[in-house]
Amino acid sequence: MAASSLSLSPNPTFTASTKPSFPPSYHTTPHFVKFPNTSQTPTHLIVKPLTTHSPRASLSSIIPRATATPTTSTTQTSFHGLCYVVGDNIDTDQIIPAEYLTLVPSNPEEYEKLGSYALIGLPSSYTTRFIEPNENKTKYSIVIGGYNFGCGSSREHAPVALGAAGVAAVVAESYARIFFRNSVATGEVYPLESEGRICEECRTGDTITIELAESRLINHTTGKEYKLKPIGDAGPVIEAGGIFAYARKTGMIPTN
Repeated sequence: MAASSLSLSPNPTFTASTKPSFPPSYHTTPHFVKFPNTSQTPTHLIVKPLTTHSPRASLSSIIPRATATPTTSTTQTSFHGLCYVVGDNIDTDQIIPAEYLTLVPSNPEEYEKLGSYALIGLPSSYTTRFIEPNENKTKYSIVIGGYNFGCGSSREHAPVALGAAGVAAVVAESYARIFFRNSVATGEVYPLESEGRICEECRTGDTITIELAESRLINHTTGKEYKLKPIGDAGPVIEAGGIFAYARKTGMIPTN
């Protein structure tokens, strides 16, 4: 088979292409597409805030509160009572020791019993008992703590035990996040954050008022007032009695 041959010109020539011509408007028209400006946000991006005035479930409802349907009553906006003061790093073993976790909060009798052991794990340096012997309820409806309150395990029994004992709110400099979340999810106590170390200025037995709407704590014994951080979106959930009660109240899940 004969091989094909390729011959090249010894002096190839190249012809420059003619420069294309463009209309005059080409050099003055911006090289971008301009979209009309609108001041309205697309409807699919609008987020409506959750608003609710659902009441907080009472202790007489099905226990735990997270499984209860909220009752109809006046919305709680303030708490008044005696305070019990603790320090930093109060862990869940001090709030409710592991030996009492066999108690089932959904059983009303065991729920009350669980409350009788609240803060029983505190060291002996706390000479004032949170709950008197042979009592199920505490006379201290407000607990004031320091840094990292509720650290340790993820047991939801910690806020449940405080709520069962009669605690309405905990005020601390900061929280372990799992305790904060469990408090909101169960609706047992309001986990409020202070803007300073209130635990160093209050004493166990002081008379306290907490104004939720104003994010303010008043110590009537010393005459001092303290600013609290707003509870924010967690407030309506706790007010409803926990995450499930809130979901039922707002129609997220069916109400039986």
